[in-house]
Parts: sequence; C-alpha cells; structure tokens
Amino acid sequence: MNYATIKNLDVANGDGLRISLFVSGCTHHCKGCFNPEAWNFDYGDPFTTEVEDKILEMLKPAYIQGLSLLGGEPFEPANQAVLLPFIRRFKAMYPEKNLWCYSGYDFEKDMLAGKLGPAEITMEMLSYIDILVDGEFVLELRDPRLRFRGSSNQRVIRVQESLQQDEVILWDDTEGLEG
Repeated sequence: MNYATIKNLDVANGDGLRISLFVSGCTHHCKGCFNPEAWNFDYGDPFTTEVEDKILEMLKPAYIQGLSLLGGEPFEPANQAVLLPFIRRFKAMYPEKNLWCYSGYDFEKDMLAGKLGPAEITMEMLSYIDILVDGEFVLELRDPRLRFRGSSNQRVIRVQESLQQDEVILWDDTEGLEG
C-alpha cells in the first residue's frame, strides 16, 4: 500500500488535534473529489514499518486526541490488509486515543454485508474504529456548513455503539467526542 500524505496537528478530519493518514487507492472516483490524485494505488510513497513508527511517534503527545484514516479509500480490500496490523499497533499503544475513518463505502450495505474482501478483516477493522464517516462524496449535495463531512448524504457514525445496538448511532457534533 502507498500513502499520499500524513498531516500532523490536523483539526479538519475529526474531533480535536489529530494525526491524519491519507492512503492511496480508491475506486469510487467521486465527482468533485478533493484528493483525486490519491485514486491511483501507486500514488505517493510506500507505507513501510518506518512510516508506521513515525506516525505512532507523532501520536505520543497527550494533546493529540487520535488518528484519522482517509484517502484514497482505507476500506479498499488491498488497503485493509495493510492497515489492519497498523491499527492493531495504534490501539495497543494508545487505547485512550480515538480512531476516525473516512470511507466512500456504506456502513451497512458494504461493510457489515461483507462486500469488501474478507469479512473478518473488515469486521476487525470496524472493531477498532470509533467514528466512521461513510458514503461517497456527492458534489450536488456538497454543504460547506457540515462538520467533518463534505456532502449531506454522508454520515458520522459512532461505530462501537452501532455494533453493540445493531443500529446506526450517529455522532452528535454539538457535544464533541470523549472517546
């Protein structure tokens, strides 16, 4: 897997100060995408153990609230296989920090339905994600007033609560996120 960029002290892609990893590779090709160069799976640099270590070190300060995964598309099957071991390391090192993930795939129709490669990998990834912003960006539904999403069809989902209650629980962005 390649990655397009790493952002330190990011405030745009999740609650609080974050480290954001933008992976390469996306088959959605949304009209109006803010990052079309990352559609190409070969774009950017290889995601190596050294890069993982660098990100984990960047996450060390207490004022960093968590990690955000974006793209490209983190839930492309090829990307899941590489991201899962990294996510495991992140959660083992920083259980108090949260994980946000942005995906053009739909939580119920694609992820929970097992349509994205081996279902066990997708489900394990979901088991570590606190907040998922799902759904393709739709240019005609673009709304710059929305927090942490680009178009009104996208949802900000509390993944763990949704899995426990077997229904989608949305994040209320007026309250902030504790975990």
